[in-house]
Amino acid sequence: MLVVEDLYKSFVTAQGALPVLRGVDLCLAAGESLALTGESGSGKSTLLHLIAGLDYPDGGRVLVDGEVLHARREAGLAQWRRTGIGLVFQQYNLIGSLDVAANLDFQARLAGRHDAAWTGHLVERLGLTALLSRYPEQLSGGQQQRVAIGRALASRPGLVLADEPTGSLDEASSDAVLDLLLALVRDADSSLLMVTHSARMATRLSRRVTLHLGKVRGDERGGAEADANAGANADADADADADAGANADARSNAGAASNDAPTSALRP
Repeated sequence: MLVVEDLYKSFVTAQGALPVLRGVDLCLAAGESLALTGESGSGKSTLLHLIAGLDYPDGGRVLVDGEVLHARREAGLAQWRRTGIGLVFQQYNLIGSLDVAANLDFQARLAGRHDAAWTGHLVERLGLTALLSRYPEQLSGGQQQRVAIGRALASRPGLVLADEPTGSLDEASSDAVLDLLLALVRDADSSLLMVTHSARMATRLSRRVTLHLGKVRGDERGGAEADANAGANADADADADADAGANADARSNAGAASNDAPTSALRP
């Protein structure tokens, strides 16, 4: 599905050109999950941005189903970002003025692929049923990342790009979020390319590629058996979160009877 061939990218600084990618070769098959690891400055996020069509390489090429991605005009790259990929960021990047339901629908409607049944499946699996009318600022970090995963997958993209999706979460929340991400990527028949600093998280994906000084220095198989268990763990976590959300709503309603100043959702 995705092939990166001899990719180069430099950035101009006051001291001159700074090479970041120095001939990267990479492939990702349909339905595969790949962890991209390496120290800070090794080029992981730069590579992700090039694959997303957010920047242009200095040399080499990115092929998607045999087509050279950067041969497209800007409108074609924008279409790729709308319909071909789903993006999950470390800082969630939810729209503060939209509630959870609208955030979930946003990408799919842009892509012209809104599917109420599939969205309902995502809501149930992600444990978001009790949270649909809430706004991002009313959610925990783990809940916001669940919404971000749902938004990225709502259009059923062929490729999901995740840049440190658990980097802002504690270990328990990170495990739960990764369980859900792996399970739902499989449900959507998508491929996953995930940047992570965590060796523990990287072993959960089917392959691990390491970048060092802008070059691929390792390509190894990951823990496919862990992927197989992710769906069961994700279901259990989603059910627990749904129960917790219902209990929280009950407590909130009880408190409202004695408090006439409920919290308002604010635009960030």
